[in-house]
Amino acid sequence: METIKIEATQTPSHAALWTGRIISTLCILFLLADGIMKIFREAHHVQGTTQLGFSESFVQPLGITLTLCTILYTIPRTAILGAILLTGYLGGATATMVHAHQPLYFPLIFGVLVWAGLYFRDSKLRTLIPLRKD
Repeated sequence: METIKIEATQTPSHAALWTGRIISTLCILFLLADGIMKIFREAHHVQGTTQLGFSESFVQPLGITLTLCTILYTIPRTAILGAILLTGYLGGATATMVHAHQPLYFPLIFGVLVWAGLYFRDSKLRTLIPLRKD
């Protein structure tokens, strides 16, 4: 079996690295706050989740899932796995918003920001998914 090795062609610039860190940190803080509030069943989060059609019994599992995915995203070794899992979570949130006839920009924007933050700070990801200039 052949192993594919991806080598970073260059390290991110100082500005790109800090842009990625800031975007990622803002996403992490918001997603952790949302997940933790669901875990502790804060009234507004329970009410918002039930208004979208979920049973109250799903609030804590959703919070645990979101918190675990976000923690994986914060760890450099597992950041890409965390981004993939957050994409799935936010994709489900987007589908829920469409089903509930609610604005869907929020989960879409966070999905893009999760990947943008990682893209700016991870040169291996930029090598794997290059943005072409032509």
